[in-house]
Amino acid sequence: MMQVFDERPGGIQRAPHEPRILAAGHQVSLREISFSEVDDKDGLMLAMLRGLALTDSFGRNWDALYDVLTDPEGRPPRLALLLCDYLHFCKRHPRLSADLERVLLDAQKTLDTQDRQLWLLTEEPDSDTRHW
Repeated sequence: MMQVFDERPGGIQRAPHEPRILAAGHQVSLREISFSEVDDKDGLMLAMLRGLALTDSFGRNWDALYDVLTDPEGRPPRLALLLCDYLHFCKRHPRLSADLERVLLDAQKTLDTQDRQLWLLTEEPDSDTRHW
């Protein structure tokens, strides 16, 4: 069976079972970002800061987030972002999530042209049975 890390990243995908173990086996660095307590742009930027282990000098705006994700010095060439509780966040904040998706997908496309990979994986609580 084909695994998500065997293919080039494409958009926001559902996380496979045991994503942390799979990422390690495929030499993909994995960072977890929790959206369960994000209620506004400041909270979202704080979640990204924590999840990506950024310093307080992170600009906390869309351009700064794009720059951080596409920085060849600051990011590994194979990176996966595990977006935890993301679908609920999207339902609660459709405009904010649309802005975030634009930045994430732009970064993913840019990295692809540099032969680097950025997987965007959603992981929902076990009770969530919806599919993309």
